[in-house]
Amino acid sequence: MQKKTAATVVSLSGIKVACKDCSLRELCLPFGLNEPDLASLDKMVKRRRTLKKGEALYRLGDPLQSLYAISRGALKTTGLIEDGRVQITGFYLPGELIGIDAINTDRHPCSAEALETSEVCDIPYTALEELAQKIPGLQHQLLRIMSREILRDEEMLMLLGRMTAEERLASCLTSFSRRFARLGNATAEFRLCMSRQDLGDYLGLALETVSRLLSRFQEDGLIGVQGRRIVLRDLARLNTLAVGNSSYHRAQA
Repeated sequence: MQKKTAATVVSLSGIKVACKDCSLRELCLPFGLNEPDLASLDKMVKRRRTLKKGEALYRLGDPLQSLYAISRGALKTTGLIEDGRVQITGFYLPGELIGIDAINTDRHPCSAEALETSEVCDIPYTALEELAQKIPGLQHQLLRIMSREILRDEEMLMLLGRMTAEERLASCLTSFSRRFARLGNATAEFRLCMSRQDLGDYLGLALETVSRLLSRFQEDGLIGVQGRRIVLRDLARLNTLAVGNSSYHRAQA
């Protein structure tokens, strides 16, 4: 483990100030930790990094050095499919941890890029792993976050494997609603951090299909659209559509 210098860490008071309004406090400051445990976290967490729009956090094949907690902005991950095309594999919002998928091979299986000006907290993985073995509360939070990532991957496989285009978009919008809700934001109104092209690449849909479906959803009173601002006007119907209810498709026939 590399020796850390004072210049690469923040003070405990700095962590508390930075995290008191951040949904990542459940990772960085698990409830019930005593002062020695908090001091250990203080020595591990590095300063926040600022990424400009389009700047890479890491690239496919890079060795795993850190996990990253997003404190502001949003990132996307991209991988390569067999024919060499780039596939968007995920979007990451404030309060979420990115880089977990590299733990298996110690190398990142995808690239991560900022969708807008963003800030991430750099958490050295080796130090985090060692500390989690000593602090059960921290270990529990890490396992919970990993479980959430596995569930999201399973949902993505289902989305691309058997859902119609309407169901894919409805599922994606309701998923964003739940994720923004964890941040304490309104569940029915949010700003899409990605372009419609990126959204289409993620959902396996053409740009024209995404635009047409957004317009159709708006005409049917499911959502309101103003640029990247989305208002979920009928969340109950969207949830029903997202789980495969066929009545919406019959109505469109």
